Amino acid sequence: MLMPTTLRVIEAVLGADAGVDAQARRVYRKVLRMPAARLVELLNETTAAEHAPLAASESRWIRRAETARRLGCSLRSVDKLAREGILSKVGLPGRMRKAGFLERDVAALIEGERWEEVGHGGKR
Repeated sequence: MLMPTTLRVIEAVLGADAGVDAQARRVYRKVLRMPAARLVELLNETTAAEHAPLAASESRWIRRAETARRLGCSLRSVDKLAREGILSKVGLPGRMRKAGFLERDVAALIEGERWEEVGHGGKR
């Protein structure tokens, strides 16, 4: 736990920051007063849930060009599907840019499960 003087300094900074509203200040204060062991426990729970590994069959990803080839469309069409949220881009850990698409999502689109959402009326 932080020393009382450190808590007062942080609270003063939070109070002076116009970008932090009252509700956020309350949350920050609660977190700062939390015992370190409990905070670590909460962070580990959150991290584990967010980064739970996909099953091997679900984690295979394919690049943009391969996605276009499988769908029988152009790269621009694949980009449009991603922009519209029909396909979700995935990236590799530690990289800024997204590298491709999950193979299962592309397969679902090909099988027609979501093809109508794209506006192709079942045609491929």
